[in-house]
Order: sequence, then structure tokens, then C-alpha cells
Amino acid sequence: MALNLRQIEVFRAVMTTGSISGASRVLMISQPAVSRMLSHTEQRIGFPLFERIKGRLYPSPEARRLFRDVENVYRDVQRVNTTLHDLTQRRHGVVRIAASSSLGHQIVPWAITSFRAERDVRVSLDCQRHTELRDQLLDRQADLGISLFPVNHPNLEVNPLHRARMVCVCPEGHPLAQRMTVQLAELRQFDLIGYGAETPFGHHIRSAFETAGEPWRPAMEVDSPHYACALADAGGGIALIDEFTWRGWQGKRLTAVPLPDEQRLLVSLVYPRTEPLSQLARIFITHLKAALSRADDEQSLT
Repeated sequence: MALNLRQIEVFRAVMTTGSISGASRVLMISQPAVSRMLSHTEQRIGFPLFERIKGRLYPSPEARRLFRDVENVYRDVQRVNTTLHDLTQRRHGVVRIAASSSLGHQIVPWAITSFRAERDVRVSLDCQRHTELRDQLLDRQADLGISLFPVNHPNLEVNPLHRARMVCVCPEGHPLAQRMTVQLAELRQFDLIGYGAETPFGHHIRSAFETAGEPWRPAMEVDSPHYACALADAGGGIALIDEFTWRGWQGKRLTAVPLPDEQRLLVSLVYPRTEPLSQLARIFITHLKAALSRADDEQSLT
């Protein structure tokens, strides 16, 4: 009573198109061939899959139940084909990168540009939120990740690369704008643009305030430093962001004042522990490190 893949394919085509003629077009075979295969399938399993009423097909309850499992099979087949495509691409040269959004403003583009100047290789860059970046690596949808926040998973290798500065951004003319550095305690009197507790930035900054013994009372909350800059630029308050996001805002109406060194973030390289990095990925990492060194050399934040 087992069905072969061709019978499953014909059954699915009829279910999705709703007719013999539609299935024949999808499968690029004749209508009589579809009808014969469908009849043979019904004879084999011993019950009808469709009711034939006035020349139209209506799926039986058994067919609807079977269709759910058939769709699961097709999703698995699609996953196999996607994996095959990725393997083929990697053989011909491709590096897939997942990065924190802040790093996609400048650092990773610098690295990709210098890497491709040396190697004629296709590079894909996907800037993601923290959890999506982790999941892409676990699902093998990316070869390596570059994260601004810690990634903890037993199947992922994490290597620190760079300690990134945190800065306080404020409008020009703000009382803090001319300061060389600013302490968290000095922010209490100003409207602070914060982040949701569920975001990596929100967790990091809340912990920093608690460690400093300061109350954490943001006047507004956003979900990314980019939007925090937009609010600060509109005069909504001051915000704490990373140095990489600030680089994308230089030249606008904001000023950045560094926070103490203990508030720095740690940029890490992340990749699957169970699969070694490709040679191309390792070469890209050298360009990434060079881009981070270049950022260190450009010390001016304002």
C-alpha cells in the first residue's frame, strides 16, 4: 500500500491546483497520464481520494489528512534542495555573513570590500537582530556571524575580536555636548532614550546602571540604537549607543561623548562548533580584523 514519490507528486499537484488539467500543467504531462496515475493510486490504497461531481474533483476527508503529511514531505525535499544549492555555491566560492545591525553600517562593509578586492568571491551579508543571527548560524544559513553581544549556545564557537566603545549621543548645544567623557550618574537629570528589557542593548545598559547603583528610568524606549539616534536627533532626549552606529550618524546634528571604558561592548566572531570554517571564511576574518583596527585608528568620535 506504500506510495512512491511520483504518486505523491501527482496527488499533491491535483490537491494544490484542484483539477486534472491544472495538475497536468504543473507536472508538464498529459491529462490522461494524470488521470491514470490518480486512478492507479486509489486502486493501490483501496479507497477514493477524490469525489467526482459534474466533472470536478473534491478531496475526501482522507485526502485532506494525507495532504498535510505530503506537504511536510515537500518541505523536507525543499530543505534538501536548499542545502544542495548552498553546497554548490560554496564549492564555487561564497561567504555568507550574519552580523549585528550596528556592524553593518561601516565595519563589515569595509571588510567585504577589501576581501573582494583580493578574492573574486560572492559575499552575502544579512544584518540581523541578536536571536535571528544565532538561529541563522544554527540552521547553517550563514557561515559566520559577527555579533555585538554575547552568543551563548553549546553548538556555537565564540571568539572575541574587539572591545567597542559606548557613547552618549545628544544634540549640539546640550549641556553634555562639550564633555570629554560622561558618567552614568550624570545622566539622571536628562530624558534618556532607552531600550526594551528583552533587547541585548536593553539588558546591557540596565546591567550597567544597576552595577553603578543608578536607577534605570528611561523616558522613552526603542528597539535599536538607530532609532535611538533618530529620537535624539529630533530632540527627544539623549541615548546610549555603540560607536559603530555613531559612525553612521556623524555629520548630522548630534554629538557623541564617550562613556567610561568599563561600559564597552565585546564584538565576537561566531560560527558553528561542529563544522570547520572554510578557507574563504578564514581569509575574510583577516580582513574583518583589519577593518576593526582601522576603526581603532580613527579615534575621533565627533
